[in-house]
This record gives sequence, structure tokens and C-alpha cells, in this order.
Amino acid sequence: MNDIVSKQRAFFYTHKTKAIQFRLAQLNKVETLLKSNEDLLYQAIYEDFKKSKFDTYVTELALLYQDIKEAKRNVRKWSRTKRVGTNMLNFPARSYIIPEPLGVCLVIGAWNYPYQLTLAPVIAAIAAGNTVIIKPSEMAPKTSALMANLINENFDSAFLKVVEGGVSETTTLLKSKFDKIFFTGSPQVGKIIYQAAAKNLTPVTLELGGKSPAIITADSNLKMTVKRMVWAKFLNAGQTCIAPDYVLVHKSVEKKLLELLKLEIEKENFSIENGNYTQIINERNLNRISNMFSSENVFVGGKINTLNRTIEPTVLQNIRFSDDVMKEEIFGPVLPVISYQNIEEVIQYVNSNPTPLACYVFTNNNQVKKKILNEISFGGGAVNDAIMHISNSNLPFGGVGNSGIGSYHGEAGFKSFSHYKSILEKSNLMELSLKYYPHSKRKLSWVQRFIGF
Repeated sequence: MNDIVSKQRAFFYTHKTKAIQFRLAQLNKVETLLKSNEDLLYQAIYEDFKKSKFDTYVTELALLYQDIKEAKRNVRKWSRTKRVGTNMLNFPARSYIIPEPLGVCLVIGAWNYPYQLTLAPVIAAIAAGNTVIIKPSEMAPKTSALMANLINENFDSAFLKVVEGGVSETTTLLKSKFDKIFFTGSPQVGKIIYQAAAKNLTPVTLELGGKSPAIITADSNLKMTVKRMVWAKFLNAGQTCIAPDYVLVHKSVEKKLLELLKLEIEKENFSIENGNYTQIINERNLNRISNMFSSENVFVGGKINTLNRTIEPTVLQNIRFSDDVMKEEIFGPVLPVISYQNIEEVIQYVNSNPTPLACYVFTNNNQVKKKILNEISFGGGAVNDAIMHISNSNLPFGGVGNSGIGSYHGEAGFKSFSHYKSILEKSNLMELSLKYYPHSKRKLSWVQRFIGF
């Protein structure tokens, strides 16, 4: 591991990665590699947890192609030195900011969207001019092996290198000094990453999770709300970090919401055979999710197939905040529904728990919308939709508090892997004597004028 890091550091100090043409060439190479091996990518992810070609393209490859396209179109602008104003105390001079790459980066990916969540930060790191060591999740072994094979056979390991393995390999990697660590996963593991990074004062971006609420008011368009939320919740069998984790619905429309949820789930006919559902990633997670709820709370769904590693799309009713299903992120196809009487109790509950990665507000009431957006802290979200904010690269994606540190996507991704070097360039034509000895009341008066007192 140390040898890999050393080789990448040596290559970074050749300054070849800083050239815009080099960055563009590598981005083109990644794009070509993905497009020419799409069939292998579809096959590997299907073998891991039965994800369909359609869902793989829409939720993974299409987003990566969009990231690459945007990076290629904007990398020159993002990398440009930016002139800024200079204050009178430094006259005559000019001031500017130079974006520069951080250096050797470690990207630790996640299994639930193994291509997108692993390679999107890599694309941002390349655009910013870094070298990258990539650690895919071992929980999706086929996709991990394929990414290792494709990247390690087509890129110089001094620039891009995939390292496979589990906890042992990751622990060894974290002993090395990196210039940036980007991790996607759980808050529990995020804390371990953060502690390891702190030993070398390495900056981190942590994309974590949390219990993301969907808040539904009495005046919302229930039919559209249910259509959008069912898709968002049961996409990837609920194994999405920004899926609606639970519903808070006004008591007056709770019964109608439940009935519409049942009808929409039946209409969608979720199954692996239909290409709109996946397996739970492994037996351990299947058991974890299964143990979160009991049959007495099931309104629809609830059946568990241990051989197929699937859980039916499930809606729970009569749920209390103290129930097991409300104590941790579900990360599966189970949707608890809790009713409320006034919006204040909703805000109080969400704010009394760890900050969620996402929050979704379904309402036609502008005042309620503003109140929720202003008074609840969360990473990002949507009004009258769910999950789709991730598809807009103009919106920085990231968490806050327990749900993460930092953000990426689009220019935010470039910034995440860059340092902005501030420069004051002084003219030699003249020099004001204000800061030099001897000091005087008159000089102090002039300094105060320049500063604005």
C-alpha cells in the first residue's frame, strides 16, 4: 500500500496531472472505458444483487456520463486563476486565487450504487488534477472486481489504481498519508475514517446517511406525492442513502395516503423479473431489516424470501417513534408511516435526532414549506419530489452533521478536490509608508480611514 501511495506521490510531483490536456485525456479515457464495457458492467451488477440494465443505466452510468461531460466542458473555467479585488492598504497590488489539486487522493466507494458512488468522486478528482487510489466496496464483489480489472489494466497505477479488499485492506490504506480522503458509507464507519485522517490532518469528504423524513401536509397533492414517493422509496429495493426513510403525514389524510400507497405499489408490481427491483445485498442486511418490524404493523407487503434475498415493498402503520424501525436508518424496502397533528411536533422530532442526509416536503402551502426548509437542518432535498435533487449537478450534494461533511457533484466536486491558493502580488513602483516606523498619530488616522473607521 505504501509503495502505491509513494508512486502516486512521485507522479503527482511531476506536475503532469495539472495540465488541462492531461485531465481531459483521462476523462475521455474513463468515458470510453465505461461505454465500451457497458455489457460487462450490467452483468457484474446483476450478479451482485440483480439490478436491471435499465436501473443501472439510469441511476449509475447516465449520472457518470453527465459528470464526465460537465467536467470536460467546464474544467478550463474551473481551473482558471480568478482575479479578486485588492484593498487600499495594499495599494498598488493585484490579488488572485489559483485553484490547485490537493495531490494523492483516496476514494472509498459504497456498494448500493457501486459504479456511481465509487467513480463520481474519481471523475471530480481527475478534473481537479489529482491522482487517485480507489477502494470499491467488497460487499459487491463482482462490480469491485470488474472496476479493478478495467482500471488497473488501462491506467498507469501511478495515476489511478484500484485496491480491492475488506476491512483489513482499508485499515492498511488508512495508515498511509493522503492529501484527501473521500468516503461514502455509514456514519459509524465515517467516524473511523475521520479519526484515521486526523492523524495526518488529511481533509475529508464524508458522504454518510441518516433517517431522511418525507413530510406530507393535509393540502398536498396526494396522488402525485404517492407516485413520486413510491418510486423513490423502493428504487434499488430501498437501498439508497437519500431514500425517504419514513413518512410524517397529517392525521387528516393518513388513511387516504395508506390506501394510495397500497394501490401504487400494486400497480408498479415490483419484482426482479420486471426489472424494477433488486435483491438485498446480503443475508446479514436481509436479517437486519427483517428484524426491524413485526407483522402486526404491516399495512401492505411484509413477505420475506430468504432464498431470493428479497423483502416485498412494505408499508408500516401505527408506528411510534420508540419502535425499533425508527431507531436506525432502514436502508431497505420498508416505509413506516407516522401521523401528526401540527407541524411544530414534526420539526421538533426531526431536530431532536441526528441530522438527516435528505428531507422531502410534500405540500402546496408556501408558509409551511418555508417553515420546514428554514427550521430543519438536512443535507439536501426536494419539495414535492424525492431523490431527484441528486440528478441536478448544479446542486452540491452532501450531508451536514451526522449525515456528512463536504459536498460534490459538478463544480462542487472540483472544489472538493482542490485547494484555492490566495496570492497578493505587489508592485515595486512605489510603497506606502503607513506600516513602517516611525509610527505617528497621522499614520494611524490614515490606516483607520483605509480600514473604514
